[in-house]
Amino acid sequence: MKLVIAIVNSEDASAVLSELTAAGHSVTKLSTSGGFLRAGNVTMMIGAEDDKVQNVLSIIEEFSSKRKQQVPLNSTYIGDSLISVPVEVTVGGATVFVLDVEQFYKL
Repeated sequence: MKLVIAIVNSEDASAVLSELTAAGHSVTKLSTSGGFLRAGNVTMMIGAEDDKVQNVLSIIEEFSSKRKQQVPLNSTYIGDSLISVPVEVTVGGATVFVLDVEQFYKL
C-alpha cells in the first residue's frame, strides 16, 4: 500500500480530482497555498495499492499542465512611483510524493 501526496495547481485540481475518482481512486482534498507565488494549490492524498500507483501518477501527469505566467515579483522606485516588473515563471504541473504505508485502517 502506498500513500500518494500530490500538490496540484488550483486550475488543474478539478480535472485531476474528477479523473482520479472516475478511475475508482479514493481521494482526500486539502486546500493549500504555495510559498513562492502564494498561489492556491490543492493537496490530494490518495491511498493506492502498489499496482495502482502508476495509474494514479499517469492521471495526475495527464491533467496537470505546466504553463508560463507573468507575475510582478520585482518592485522598483522610479521617481515617486513604485513600478512592478513582471517576471515570467512556470506554474502548474504537480509535485508528487509516494510513501510506503505500514498500516491502513478504514474506520
